[in-house]
Amino acid sequence: MRLFEAYNSHSARLTLLALLSASTLYCFYKSLRLKRHALLFPTTNPNSSSKGKLFFVSQTGTSEILARRLLRLLTSCDLSFDLVHPKDYEPEDLSKETLVLIVASTWEDGNPPPDAGFFSNWLAESADDFRVGSMLLSRCKFAVFGVGSRSYGAAFNAVARGFSKRMRKLGGLQVLPVEEGDVDAGDLDEVFDVWSRKLISVLKGGSVENGVFDGSMAVVESDAETIDGSEEDYDDDDDADRENGAEGSIVDLEDIAGKGPSRKTKTMTTSSGTINGEKEMVTPVIRASLEKQGYKIIGSHSGVKICRWTKSQLRGRGGCYKHSFYGIESHRCMEATPSLACANKCVFCWRHHTNPVGKSWRWKMDDPLEIVNSAIDLHTKMIRQMKGVPGVKAERLSEGLSPRHCALSLVGEPIMYPEINSLIEELHRRRISTFLVTNAQFPEKIKELKPVTQLYVSVDAATKDSLKAIDRPLFGDFWERFVDSLKALREKQQRTVYRLTLVKGWNTEEIDAYFNLFSIGKPDFVEIKGVTYCGSSATSKLTMENVPWHADVKAFSEALALKSKGEYEVACEHVHSCCVLLAKTDKFKVNNQWFTWIDYEKFHDLVASGRPFNSKDYMAATPSWAVYGAEEGGFDPGQSRYRKERHHRPKTTD
Repeated sequence: MRLFEAYNSHSARLTLLALLSASTLYCFYKSLRLKRHALLFPTTNPNSSSKGKLFFVSQTGTSEILARRLLRLLTSCDLSFDLVHPKDYEPEDLSKETLVLIVASTWEDGNPPPDAGFFSNWLAESADDFRVGSMLLSRCKFAVFGVGSRSYGAAFNAVARGFSKRMRKLGGLQVLPVEEGDVDAGDLDEVFDVWSRKLISVLKGGSVENGVFDGSMAVVESDAETIDGSEEDYDDDDDADRENGAEGSIVDLEDIAGKGPSRKTKTMTTSSGTINGEKEMVTPVIRASLEKQGYKIIGSHSGVKICRWTKSQLRGRGGCYKHSFYGIESHRCMEATPSLACANKCVFCWRHHTNPVGKSWRWKMDDPLEIVNSAIDLHTKMIRQMKGVPGVKAERLSEGLSPRHCALSLVGEPIMYPEINSLIEELHRRRISTFLVTNAQFPEKIKELKPVTQLYVSVDAATKDSLKAIDRPLFGDFWERFVDSLKALREKQQRTVYRLTLVKGWNTEEIDAYFNLFSIGKPDFVEIKGVTYCGSSATSKLTMENVPWHADVKAFSEALALKSKGEYEVACEHVHSCCVLLAKTDKFKVNNQWFTWIDYEKFHDLVASGRPFNSKDYMAATPSWAVYGAEEGGFDPGQSRYRKERHHRPKTTD
């Protein structure tokens, strides 16, 4: 009897379980999950005196802007938070917090901006200190959004990932996976807004499961894992590689946050920065910033800008150093670039890093003929706007409408443009000379480059460490690329130049090291110029104290010439630009006279002939007023010197 009852009881249980449907089991499971979630993430009470903390870790302001936007959204949803700058916060108080949000940018070498250094170091030291323990932040729920540039390789969003890892190690509970915003993708704002909506849903008591929100939020796509307190799949070895400076970890800089398309967008959307699925280099925000600085943007990746020396010579007030050194007509010179992007973030960048960055061409590409046509059209429009300006000479204005020179050095890295040779050929076909500057990170491009009137390589430092500090390159093998670029320059038959920018306190003591580089590239000329101070910037530590006097530049140049034992001599100077020219003596000094100027008509005839030619075939005599040591200091006596009146406050004595 007992066996029968046991059998019936067992059968009943089996029958009962069989009757439970899969949906019933799922609902039961889900109710348990929701109860657990409610315990872990209770809905914030707007009347509570305990506020969450919203930290922003920012250098140029992008992360702060995003954090303030999030604060407004949180407030509108009755979620109470304080906006906090890490420098104003005692890190030990983290143990008292129950809810922390962080919007963090990554700065140099994968490190946080200086103002957040103490906060970051405290987290790192605490996470690695066994005496602190893994329960320090056990009461704290947190979420992190990173702002970085994928162009910088392994250091991409290293700070945000580091905060997440260390807070989890200290017992903090991460309510959303780290979202890594990419300023170069053009969709930072959109990615941040999607992440913010997910965050609001979780904080209001919803959950995220397989990309679907349970709560008041709409369904959105997501690759986020379910929020059940589990950790993300982090590989400690990968983190170690990133922190120890794997390739690409040289610099990771916060850049402009621009409106842009979703990474998945494939349709034409000109306002968002893509055309037929191809990303445009210049996002609307970057375009607005550059246009504010006086740039005229051509298509999706090129630009032109009228130079102050062009305006000066239109008014008969003197030309730039290229007029003194090489005989260009400054009022007929067009300053342009077919690539606003660059592979460096130099400390002396005079555009304050408002241009994009990249290690390879990955954008929509415009036709070279269209770029040249548009550049000339926009340049001549800017020249016409000079009509009626006091001092502008009618003859010069008329000549200026037909540019004869093009300085491909406006900003960025012109040699990155895949059709650079076609663009150069088009300029030469119109008998416009070309002065192209490259930042010595693309040696193969230099090798493939067709003849230009004069080819420059920026030699901003003479040692690996100082080059890294000054140029802040994206490439991990930046020094090898630099040396290979100098070797590629040596093979060119046309005029070549090392372009040195002296920065006091950074590279002015490297005379021996600079001289050692001469034997690698064997340049025809070495231009040595003092750095131009462009005002304060969050992206640069330079001040007026880093700007050398012309006497400093002269002394440096003379010391270099002396090192060469007659191979190079100081040939010219332009005092106004704080610039000095060294020239190869056996090529450009004939019968004790310098021939640094260029016979431009001869150059164009040589290009048109299709025959090989070299730098000596189109040189011209340098006028006496441009020669080093002349009384004029490189100022053309045919121009009228104009000196600004400087009104200083009179000194007073008590």
